[in-house]
Amino acid sequence: MIAGDPNPQVLGQIELADFVNPEGLQAIGQNLFIETAASGPANVLNPGEDGVGILKQGMLEGSNVNAVEELVNMITTQRAYEINSKVISTADQMLSFATQQL
Repeated sequence: MIAGDPNPQVLGQIELADFVNPEGLQAIGQNLFIETAASGPANVLNPGEDGVGILKQGMLEGSNVNAVEELVNMITTQRAYEINSKVISTADQMLSFATQQL
């Protein structure tokens, strides 16, 4: 349909494919997958039918990641790594000193 068109026409219906075992699909790159024997045949349905999902016009998919929280987690992990590295270095120096004194 063209916005403002007084005579709207349906040009087609977007269909969604569902699989018995989606993990069995074979990835071929660029977010594309192909059907395999493990995935089973595609069950092609219209959006909203049999729980296959819905489509909404003009929507953007949001990220499920909180960037601030993940950045804080990364800094915390980096600091823990640095502390552990210093502990190992200090223990190594202590063992080296002990072996030299014997």
